[in-house]
Amino acid sequence: MDAKAKLLGHPIHQMLIVFPLGLLAMGVIFDLIFFGTDNAMFAAVAYWMMVAGVVGGLLAAPFGFIDWMSIPPDTRAKRIGALHGGGNLVVTLLFIATHWSQTKKAFALFVVGIVMLALSTTGAGH
Repeated sequence: MDAKAKLLGHPIHQMLIVFPLGLLAMGVIFDLIFFGTDNAMFAAVAYWMMVAGVVGGLLAAPFGFIDWMSIPPDTRAKRIGALHGGGNLVVTLLFIATHWSQTKKAFALFVVGIVMLALSTTGAGH
């Protein structure tokens, strides 16, 4: 598929998704370190990485939607793109919900979010 939203000939969505992927994954890792060490610095780092990851995901989403809209209807690519976008919307909502709670019980949602992120990103061919 040829992306419609481009910057200097390069697809914008694909350029932007690396940031939320890395930030959200590292946010979970820093939360794990916090749970193991009880050092509040790691909790603060995890918190802000997740904030930045959610913002990055929200910035990448419109460009992905523009690309998705250009896919012909009733195709496998359109269905996979819809699953990818819907899955990542759920992931974003999970991270927003857990961001507000910041408890060890909410950490399970982080893990579910990361697993869903891996599945929805891999399934879309990124």
